[in-house]
Amino acid sequence: MSARTFFDSNVLVYTDDASAPAKQKRALELFGELDREGNAVVSLQVLQEYFVAATRKLGVDAQAARRKVELFALNVAVPSLDDVVAAIDLHRLHGLSFWDAMIVRSAGESGCRVLLSEDLQHGRVINGVRIENPFR
Repeated sequence: MSARTFFDSNVLVYTDDASAPAKQKRALELFGELDREGNAVVSLQVLQEYFVAATRKLGVDAQAARRKVELFALNVAVPSLDDVVAAIDLHRLHGLSFWDAMIVRSAGESGCRVLLSEDLQHGRVINGVRIENPFR
């Protein structure tokens, strides 16, 4: 069984990106496997970012993207004010964008030790969360 794993929105967007078939296949396999195990975790922020990117960048129909949001939303981290403040500290201490800091904070607070992201530095560990680029 795999460990709880947090998905960044960029990985989820690839599940709809037919222009990158290898990444699409990998993203679908990863989410499917971890979802079956109950170990796929996302946050409200990730779901929002997925919807915007899928509909605006890839032209996914809003109803289809809405359904995917529902499918991705089995284990959802819901940030609190404490998480926002902690993300500000991560932003200041580690040079992350605020939004990336929120992702890292949400991953850690939801019990994930792995964060799948194409946008953050592969192999970096921040507050006990190891960043992995699943497409390397």
